[in-house]
Amino acid sequence: MNERVRKLRDQSLAATPRISIERARLVTEATREFGDLPSPLLRAHVFRTIMERKTLWIGEGELIVGERGDAPASTPTYPELCCHTLEDMRVMDMREKISFKVSDAVRDAQAGEIIPFWEDRSMRQAILEAMTPQWTDCYAAGVFTEFMEQRGPGHTVCDDKIYRKGFADFKADIQTAIDALGPDEEDRKIQLAAMNICCDALITLGRRHADLAEKMAADCEEPARRAELLHIAETCRRVPEHAPRSFEEALQMYWFVHLGVITEMNVWDAFSPGRLDQHLQPFYARGLADGTLTRERAEELLQCLWVKFNNQPAPPKVGVTLKESGTYTDFANIGSGGLTADGRDGVNDMTWLVLDVIDEMRLLQPSSNVQISEKSPFEFVRRACEISRKGWGQPSFFNADAVVEELLRMGKSIEDARCGGTSGCVETGAFGKEAYILTGYFNLPKVLELALNDGIDPRTGRRLGPKTGAAADFTDFEALYAAFEAQLRHFIDIKIAGSDRIEALYADRMPAPFLSTVIDDCIATGRDYNAGGARYNSSYIQGVGIGSMADSLAVLETQVFESGAVSMDELMAAMRDDFQGHDRIRNLVVNHTPKYGNDDDRADRLMQRVFESYFEAVDGRPNGRGGHYRINMLPTTCHVYFGSVIGALPDGRRAAMPLPEGISPNKGADRKGPTAVLKSAAKMDHLKTGGTLLNQKFTPSVLAGDKALDSLAHLVRGYFALGGHHIQFNVVDRETLRDAQAHPDRHEDLIVRVAGYSDYF
Repeated sequence: MNERVRKLRDQSLAATPRISIERARLVTEATREFGDLPSPLLRAHVFRTIMERKTLWIGEGELIVGERGDAPASTPTYPELCCHTLEDMRVMDMREKISFKVSDAVRDAQAGEIIPFWEDRSMRQAILEAMTPQWTDCYAAGVFTEFMEQRGPGHTVCDDKIYRKGFADFKADIQTAIDALGPDEEDRKIQLAAMNICCDALITLGRRHADLAEKMAADCEEPARRAELLHIAETCRRVPEHAPRSFEEALQMYWFVHLGVITEMNVWDAFSPGRLDQHLQPFYARGLADGTLTRERAEELLQCLWVKFNNQPAPPKVGVTLKESGTYTDFANIGSGGLTADGRDGVNDMTWLVLDVIDEMRLLQPSSNVQISEKSPFEFVRRACEISRKGWGQPSFFNADAVVEELLRMGKSIEDARCGGTSGCVETGAFGKEAYILTGYFNLPKVLELALNDGIDPRTGRRLGPKTGAAADFTDFEALYAAFEAQLRHFIDIKIAGSDRIEALYADRMPAPFLSTVIDDCIATGRDYNAGGARYNSSYIQGVGIGSMADSLAVLETQVFESGAVSMDELMAAMRDDFQGHDRIRNLVVNHTPKYGNDDDRADRLMQRVFESYFEAVDGRPNGRGGHYRINMLPTTCHVYFGSVIGALPDGRRAAMPLPEGISPNKGADRKGPTAVLKSAAKMDHLKTGGTLLNQKFTPSVLAGDKALDSLAHLVRGYFALGGHHIQFNVVDRETLRDAQAHPDRHEDLIVRVAGYSDYF
């Protein structure tokens, strides 16, 4: 990277996340003024107020401009979704991890202006009031989580329309849709009018940046920077109002849209560029051909965009929402490769440039992934592996052919499937055309614990599930498994009933008219993104802990019911004692029982059975947006939280310890090497999901040299040939991690892969 980019990168890394109260104040003022309007118009005027009045920032040396807050790492709050208490503010300011500095002025404004207006009006409050006691008890016990408890519906990914159209064009589309409506379609007219207001608001944001750049240019004494500022002004007068013409305008167009989406609402998994290499390739090729662009300039502009992502910490979370996703990362994810709409290999010149930028920038945000098809060249896979083995967790690897099959199974057209991909951690969707909303995580081992205790939570003594029998009463494994399935269906029913109500609340009270303008077919139908306006509408429940499930069921089947090596009473007593004083039993279940992750069909068959039970309990059930519920298998950091609410498990895991993340085996259970893990994981039917997450860890010495690099690339391809969805790698040695724990000041830049994203160790 050149000196400009190095300086911008260093400034981004050094910026301390802090809370900005500006957005909260503007939302409050606009809601007071326009609160009597229908909710789409109210939300449009809120968005317009922010775009017209928010403080702007153009940093020294920047080429791509715009911040969510008033400066890098300045983080707004969203009181209409979650009104933080003063205690929340204190915790944010003081906590060791994922902290945000809170000034006295911010705290005073929160106490004097924001809390009095929003504490009884926020979506969080409405959600908690709308839930049944059953739902609330299950949520409190850690049976499941709820994503929308503090953030809005997420998973929004860009397709190519914003590179073909400006917001003046979207306004024309909106007017065409309005003209086609009949006199009795007032609700749709209101929704389209709200979208129109939002288009004007984003155009205003661009013009305000142009004005600021011109003012800064007038005050700038350095000729080169003055020329850059004037060029920025010219760009911001072009986009977002009109379609971009150049590579630089395309990047700035995307960034304004990104800011619009994440300013309108605090959506989960932010907003992603999707197939950035394919979107930018025409601009890149044209610029090289006419001499207005060089590879070096394109690389510099991309690097500046990477910095902009890194400047945006995910807005603050507290409580369970922090526990399920404890990171500053906002999960914007850039994919490369894959397939084109007509089924050809999608790797192009921009793909290689994006890979170089990933390699050079080494930032937590944006996340990056490669979409690997059978048609992808081996050198593409190898180059991605070369970057990954450097040990900071990016890029992750996805099976592009499996992703297409997953989307086709869920009813997408072949073109929409090929132009889709993955975002967030590992989740699959039709980019620019789907609202694929994650509703929360589901604690599979907790359900087994409840099944072993007749539906009673042993932590609290409270009944959560139906009476399905005490553990000692099960006469065989099938009776036990039937109890587990009965509990599973019971809790899935509660989860889905709650999610349906929450989706209805968002459709009624919290529409997203700006986001709706850039997602097909919201304009054509005159329906909001949160109300089923997208072409496809999926709701996902993410299963957690399947590795623990496989190993625990293997103990129950083989050691209790088949061999009789331990009785159910003995095993339950050992679990109640957290295996203290039960060394024989723990040795038996840990070291002499089949384990998932070793290509052992005895354990893997049970993994498959749990997966199919979970799939059958969820998949295809209708949601309230005209779509269906589906499953994913991933945890973010929820496997740590879910483990904390579970006692000891039959597999020998001690109470409160984390569950395995994603579809990875239990820690230490995989003893036959990485290929055995992949063969076990591939026995899951990944095509029935919208995403599975698999972590693998290697020491750097194992992957050293060209032969090892080739082997890693073949490992990825081999797993995908077996039908796997995703894999990612941590490449770091134990000594480095131990030293970082003992001397964190020496390892401030040590990055590891967590669960679908990277973070500082």
